[in-house]
Amino acid sequence: MIPHERSLVEKLKDQPFALIGVNSDPRDTAKKVVVDEKISWRHFWDGGDTSGPIATRWNVHGWPTIYILDAYGVIRAKDLRDEAMEQKVLELLAERKAKAAATDPKGGASDPKGGG
Repeated sequence: MIPHERSLVEKLKDQPFALIGVNSDPRDTAKKVVVDEKISWRHFWDGGDTSGPIATRWNVHGWPTIYILDAYGVIRAKDLRDEAMEQKVLELLAERKAKAAATDPKGGASDPKGGG
């Protein structure tokens, strides 16, 4: 999944989008993955096993688990991967931009990222 995630991060670098990774591998393994895979997005280590504080709070029982949140922090999809994940993200970005345009008399032009 990492090559697709890297591509998505690059593709959406000027959009209001963030990819956040959580790794439950042993610390040395997690560090090696981040370096070897050149992961440039925010990434957290969750204590070295699947019962870490992040996994526990988010009710994660298996890896990878993917949550797609909207601009308000509402979970809008779970466990989509690759193209399906990208399509959902693009859908939410379009939704956010449309909402901003509807509330901004300039059509969202004041915020190049389509904010609101």
